[in-house]
Amino acid sequence: MYLRYLERIIEKRIGSGKAIVLIGPRQVGKTTLIEKILKNRDYLLLDCDDPKTRTLLTEPNTEQIRSILGKNKYVFIDEAQRIKGIGITMKIITDRFKNIQLFTSGSSSFNLSNQINEPLTGRKWEYKLFPVSWEEFEEHHGYLYAEQQLENRLLYGFYPDVLNNPEDEINVLRNIVNSYLYKDILTFANIQRPEILDKLVQALALQIGSEVNYSELAQIVSADKNTVSKYIDILQKGYIIFKLGSFSRNLRNEIKMNKKIYFYDNGIRNMVIGNFSPLELRTDKGALWENFLISERVKQIEYKQSLARTYFWRTKQQQEIDFVEENSGKIYGYKFKWNNKKKVKLPKTFIEAYNAESKVIDRKNFREFVRI
Repeated sequence: MYLRYLERIIEKRIGSGKAIVLIGPRQVGKTTLIEKILKNRDYLLLDCDDPKTRTLLTEPNTEQIRSILGKNKYVFIDEAQRIKGIGITMKIITDRFKNIQLFTSGSSSFNLSNQINEPLTGRKWEYKLFPVSWEEFEEHHGYLYAEQQLENRLLYGFYPDVLNNPEDEINVLRNIVNSYLYKDILTFANIQRPEILDKLVQALALQIGSEVNYSELAQIVSADKNTVSKYIDILQKGYIIFKLGSFSRNLRNEIKMNKKIYFYDNGIRNMVIGNFSPLELRTDKGALWENFLISERVKQIEYKQSLARTYFWRTKQQQEIDFVEENSGKIYGYKFKWNNKKKVKLPKTFIEAYNAESKVIDRKNFREFVRI
């Protein structure tokens, strides 16, 4: 079992008088993490995948909640997004039952965030859990094994079940994509045209590291621009993809409105396009490297509660920086190269305009970038 970075953070929040909420995609280990934290404590598990539990927790009054909770000091509501009005129920537990520490997990932000944000204002600690991070992976296995596994991680990603089945990664990823991407998202988001979602995910997977144009995507998937925008928003809420906006402050020729889209996990991306060819045979090696580095940086920023804001930068003359980070008034620019043989330098225009620090991240020095 991988030691997750959030374990230590959540442990410190126990007994704070607030609910602890853990959200993120399915099968990244949310239930496992909370059950590990609670393993030496007596607790009540309310599994909302169980129809009887859903019935019990659907809009109960205070006395009904009291009878459900009994004398338990720790209560874990798993897959809470399945319960109508769960935010109000959690508010009652937090406000009326002060001796209870409430834990809640949710597999997506489709319903859960909408349901709990207003009722639980000031009453919750909310954390996002992603697939295993490079830092967690290396701390578990050690430097040498992690180094040997780097190319496999670019291909198969970091879902716990993938890591725990080293000879069966493709079948595991197929099950994750089929069950979560297409079943859960279609169900929760009430998508009317699943074939468009399928085409859109594939189109985005083929464009990682490139700027996306919603009008072009609409033509590719045979839908209108508004549908594309809606479905991309759904994929974001399902923790399949995330966006990087363009950085623009001073220069007239900067690209101001475009976006790039990345996948939270390389394995999911490669499963979507059905390509697990070795790295040396691939034409998208650079895109895989870029997606890996940026997704790992996003995990670090979230876990370590950094205030950094992230972008990419490009001018109309095609000067480009892969990743821009703004933190405490300081600008950092990064270029990604699998092999930095030509000693690439970042554009002087950017460095001078923003007094930015710059760095090329390659195979040799990537650890400093993915562990902040």
